[in-house]
Amino acid sequence: MMGVGKSSVGRCLQHRTGMALHDTDEIVAASFEMSIPEIFSKFGEQRFREAETESLRALPMPNRAIIVTGGGIVVRNENIEILKRLGVIVWLDSDEETLFARVSPKWNRPLLQTKKPREAFSRILGARRPLYAKIADIRVNTSILTDDEVAVAILSKLSRVKAKPGSSRECRTTAS
Repeated sequence: MMGVGKSSVGRCLQHRTGMALHDTDEIVAASFEMSIPEIFSKFGEQRFREAETESLRALPMPNRAIIVTGGGIVVRNENIEILKRLGVIVWLDSDEETLFARVSPKWNRPLLQTKKPREAFSRILGARRPLYAKIADIRVNTSILTDDEVAVAILSKLSRVKAKPGSSRECRTTAS
């Protein structure tokens, strides 16, 4: 979800592991040569979601990597299937008040550009939270942790996922 710290935690994971980092929002923004809010404004959410899917499809499959996704990536079933094929899915979660407090100072979130951003935020979180829960292999609550502490928690949980008998999934990290 927006405000959970996906990009910052992704950079911490990259620093700790040396793995490649792919951020779907950055990939989409680069392909349009404009910011995410500009893409939403000019082309709409539907086109942005299509571009997200295209960015996932273009990721190199056989390489170990950290993949940071936008919080809305789960709204398309195709994206969920791609993410499952890419590897271990990590859900970064937090309580609603903390998340809203993190995003409200910026107010550059396209989906919150409404007369009632708090209500929009609650609605979006309510719709997405069950999707995150359904697809996540690992869940880490970021409410009171620093980005680096979240990265350490993810790496610890990943080592347990890898060690499970019969687990053949490659440990690529996708943060929701």
